[in-house]
Amino acid sequence: QVQLVESGGGSVQAGGSLRLSCAASGRTFSYYAMGWFRRAPGKEREFVAAITWYARSTNYADSVKGRFTISRDNAENTVWLQMNSLKPEDTAVYYCAAYNQAYAYYNNMPNYWGQGTQVTVSP
Repeated sequence: QVQLVESGGGSVQAGGSLRLSCAASGRTFSYYAMGWFRRAPGKEREFVAAITWYARSTNYADSVKGRFTISRDNAENTVWLQMNSLKPEDTAVYYCAAYNQAYAYYNNMPNYWGQGTQVTVSP
């Protein structure tokens, strides 16, 4: 069984920063990559960023490039999302996700999901 637990969400004013964490437990040896998605009110869930577990290759949505940084610690089975220069449109529930194989990663179809953490950015 795989568990992903997010933390670090909260409320911040526009221009501020937050750092999200995702702790993975269970069959973590099977991860190919991990990532973050978000769902804004009234919208569908969208991809934010991802990082491969060994090559440390990263991928970002255009809307967050230059503002968000994804990183991970293999030994701690943890992935972070550093969010800077936050905008009100970044308000969403942020979900941690894990891909257990390259096919899932390159087709952006995570195999596991966390419960989500709320990020609210006020004007």
